[in-house]
Amino acid sequence: MEYIRITNDNMAELRALHISYKQEIGEEIPTEENFDSLSAAIKKGQIIFYGCADEGRLIACCSITPTYSTFNYQTGGVFEDFYIAPEYRHKGIARQLVRFAYRESGAGSLTVGCADCDIKMYQSLGFTVPLGNLLAFEG
Repeated sequence: MEYIRITNDNMAELRALHISYKQEIGEEIPTEENFDSLSAAIKKGQIIFYGCADEGRLIACCSITPTYSTFNYQTGGVFEDFYIAPEYRHKGIARQLVRFAYRESGAGSLTVGCADCDIKMYQSLGFTVPLGNLLAFEG
């Protein structure tokens, strides 16, 4: 297994993982315009994707959106888009991918918003500091 930073060079594989991720959680499949927007955001460094490849094939991904956090008064990141192909789950890839993304991002802390059913999973991966509830505003 190789842990990598995903760039637009990997967009076809990232697209496939992202579609599988959205299908699994019951969200709408991204449009071509969505992927164009994502590609532009990756190019500008607004979002950074990390992944795991097996024999050159991307089998897992996550993203970190850089922020500044007053939680610890340094660079932070919002952790999202966490997906591992089903046949690769329960093999330690999740833990290694989170650690790799954290180290490579240079963030002093990562935050994640998740469904109640995913809390124990994220806690087992090291997200252990409760920061209240995360809500989104979409005016």
